[in-house]
Amino acid sequence: MCQLLGMNCNVPTDICFSFEGFAARGGKTDEHQDGWGIAFFEGAGCRMFVDEKPSCASPVAELVRCYPIKSTHVVAHIRKATFGQVALENCHPFRRELWGRYWIFAHNGDLPDFYPETAGFYRPVGQTDSERAFCLILNTLRQQFPAAKPPIAQLYQGLRTVTQAIAAKGSFNYLLSDGEHFFAHCSTKLCYLVRQAPFAAAHLIDADLTVDFQELTTPSDRVAVITTAPLTDNEVWTPLQPGELLAFQDGLPLSF
Repeated sequence: MCQLLGMNCNVPTDICFSFEGFAARGGKTDEHQDGWGIAFFEGAGCRMFVDEKPSCASPVAELVRCYPIKSTHVVAHIRKATFGQVALENCHPFRRELWGRYWIFAHNGDLPDFYPETAGFYRPVGQTDSERAFCLILNTLRQQFPAAKPPIAQLYQGLRTVTQAIAAKGSFNYLLSDGEHFFAHCSTKLCYLVRQAPFAAAHLIDADLTVDFQELTTPSDRVAVITTAPLTDNEVWTPLQPGELLAFQDGLPLSF
């Protein structure tokens, strides 16, 4: 299956360290060779990079590894194709506008025989089950809250309901963000950690690289990293439970 990587933090932060290990899984240390993508929220804008080449060999991925783009919301994905050909239109993450904001979505899993009605406002461009699920989520939220983005508690409940309906069709791990709130849903496998003071050194599993975050941060910084499988071997990662939907803001999970 595919793999996911997300970051949510209270100050703009680059994801170079985490992406170094994550990108290696796209054809070097793992088998996800069917494309990749990453999205960075910057104010009201969203900077996206996608490529159908494996992330371990993509010149675009090399740019991202070397270019410290700072963001408070990042969604990344490396693909192992199950639905849809290896093509740019099938590379995650996917982007749409809702309530005057960009929404970014990436999915890991399989949704066999998942073909919802496509008569809504949002329609898929590619052939993936993932993009069909994203369009259904946004169509549902747009119908439920037509005027504007609702308070986070109401949005969470609306998202949870449609998520549960889709997850009943198969495996549905996903990351979703509008640059204000960050959502992570676990169907089979997803974990996270929160880096905050006192900061320490972290060592990647997929590359021989160690970074001492104490040298790169201030005491008030806080970063949540969400991923399919732990990226480091000397930090404690918290697994999400199957069926769990977490919302993050400013580097911390919210409670409802």
